[in-house]
Amino acid sequence: MAKAPPSISLLLLLSAAIFLALPAVISAIGVNYGTLGNLPPPTEVANFLKTQTSIDSVKIFNVDPIILRAFAGTGISVVVTVPNGDVPALANGRQARRWVSANILPFHPQTKIKYISVGNEILLTGDNNMISNLLPAMRNLNKALVRAGVIDVKVTTAHSLNIIAYDLNGAPSSGRFRPGWDKGVLAPILAYHRRTKSPFMINPYPYFGFDPKNVNFAIFRSPYKAVRDPFTHKIYTNMYDALMDSTYSAMKALGYGDVNIVVGETGWPSACDAPWCSLENAAWFNKNIIKRSQRQGTPLMPNRRFETYIFGLFNEEGKPGPTAERNWGLFHSDFSPVYDVGLLRNGQGGGGRPAPALPAPSTAGGKWCVAKWGASDAQLQGNIDWVCSQGGVDCKPIQAGGSCFNPNSMRTHASFVMNAYFQRNGRTDGSCNFSGTGVVVGNNPSNGACRY
Repeated sequence: MAKAPPSISLLLLLSAAIFLALPAVISAIGVNYGTLGNLPPPTEVANFLKTQTSIDSVKIFNVDPIILRAFAGTGISVVVTVPNGDVPALANGRQARRWVSANILPFHPQTKIKYISVGNEILLTGDNNMISNLLPAMRNLNKALVRAGVIDVKVTTAHSLNIIAYDLNGAPSSGRFRPGWDKGVLAPILAYHRRTKSPFMINPYPYFGFDPKNVNFAIFRSPYKAVRDPFTHKIYTNMYDALMDSTYSAMKALGYGDVNIVVGETGWPSACDAPWCSLENAAWFNKNIIKRSQRQGTPLMPNRRFETYIFGLFNEEGKPGPTAERNWGLFHSDFSPVYDVGLLRNGQGGGGRPAPALPAPSTAGGKWCVAKWGASDAQLQGNIDWVCSQGGVDCKPIQAGGSCFNPNSMRTHASFVMNAYFQRNGRTDGSCNFSGTGVVVGNNPSNGACRY
């Protein structure tokens, strides 16, 4: 998953987007299939995707033979990934041929391997050995495929959007690749893509780098204030379109605007340690991403279909790190939807739990109190102790088994009780002060059954 790219100009971060309605089941979409957690076996996953969803392609982060065998005969396309640490060795032609013989030929075409991603976000690592060997490895793998008679598997590599140097004026049309990477690294890679008719794969995540004061711009929600690109006079109402068009402009500036773009990863977590993660926001974001994959395009690329892989298929409970890392999934491990974005066929439930009903987005000027970003755990625990003992608030919802116990984090528990106190005391700014650790927000932080 991408790390935070440089922030877009405040000019671009001033607006949000209108939600666009989708049909009950969309035509096709890809997902990233991670495996960190107590998840069902790959054979069950493959059968579920084939029989109960409109998902037609998956992207995995390795070349796991068990997964590749599970998708044989399903008709579902698979993107495999060369682990980053293996990339330098593949700059050797013989090693590349051995890799293809071991990881592609035993499975393809029974398993529809569509792309090989050579590493994931290699430039973001800053590892000069991997970066310098990236394109040679891509070329050698392509040569090895052709030599083996495999002409329908394309070789690419996934880039985080830290490759873009955002212009201070915020205009997507002025997007350019970072100096040093533009002509020295990315132009030769784009030339390779043009020659081999393979796609340029990017991971555009509005979640990383958005302005917390303007969440709507990142998740396609209204109300919004449209922004004009001063050079093209195009209107931008969301951050995703701006990221896509900034990338296109950077490619075009190097003379490669004709190379196809594939979205390797994008998504929004349904829970995190901040109020902008909720089932509602995640569903809102991904519904609009699906809409854009169905030939809606962007201001600079109208009516263009972007092959897209949402991150991710499951909530991966085994992932380390912040709460968000375990809450990017469209489905729970029992195949029930975390929220509904129209991927299930014929209204099937997929598993033991129905998708939770999502409230309509609040645009009526509501106010909620949440823990301020940067407040310490000790401060937040103090807030919880005081509100629950002296503030006249029922704190049972944040206890084990309560409707607001999950996500189980100090920040979300504190936000719930602080907001309960705020609402009980007239929603005045002073009732959200909490010695400077509270902040009033306009986006409802409710999450599923947890109602603020």
